[in-house]
Amino acid sequence: MTTRAEAAGTRQALEQKFGMVQAEDDLSSHAERQFIGALGLVLPVLLWIIAGWRPTNGLPREWEILDSISAYYYTGAVAVFVGILFVLGIYLLTYQGYDNEYHRHDRCAAIVAGTAAIAVASFPTRAPNDALVLPWWTPGIGTIHYTSAVILFSSFSFFSLVLFRKSKGEGAIPLSPDKRARNRIYTLCGIAILVCMLWAGSSYFTGAPIFWPEALALEFFAVSWLVKGRVDRTALVVSERAFR
Repeated sequence: MTTRAEAAGTRQALEQKFGMVQAEDDLSSHAERQFIGALGLVLPVLLWIIAGWRPTNGLPREWEILDSISAYYYTGAVAVFVGILFVLGIYLLTYQGYDNEYHRHDRCAAIVAGTAAIAVASFPTRAPNDALVLPWWTPGIGTIHYTSAVILFSSFSFFSLVLFRKSKGEGAIPLSPDKRARNRIYTLCGIAILVCMLWAGSSYFTGAPIFWPEALALEFFAVSWLVKGRVDRTALVVSERAFR
């Protein structure tokens, strides 16, 4: 049986192998952050591909983009929609952040985001048309879905604009050029997520589809978490080993 020390040693060896060495006070791994980011990155594309591959009667012709990400709950890609959101939610619920003065903020934000992700998957949006309406669906379920989605994207923005920009000894130690560059990326992603939320919210008045603002918000969320997980280091190490 593998002991905890052996497991920790194996994890450390893998992190060193793939350029994921992290700070001593980091309670979560770079691999975990990269995985969270990857889930957001592939979700819109996977939904579109699988829904097109497994078309649903009563919906637009195959390969046509639906009005929202959430509408894919009613397609052949429902397992991907629910599955990825549940996995994302579980990873966020177990996300520990850093063992420093910001630990409580990391945990609270992650718990809120994780709960919201699971709620979005568990309480679907309104069906795209009457032929697909679920007998148990109610407007209240739709309200929970929309509220959870707003909380989820707001949490994503909070991570990018606030938590990811924090650093140990903030104010006392000058930030490195690398950290300043990453902070600019976090800021860009956080602001972009908020802009996408406003864009999606405007559909309440215009009736316009919200697939693209939702998809773009997920991509900016993904970029933020991938950068926080130092995917650049991983890519560099992997490429060096591949061409050695």
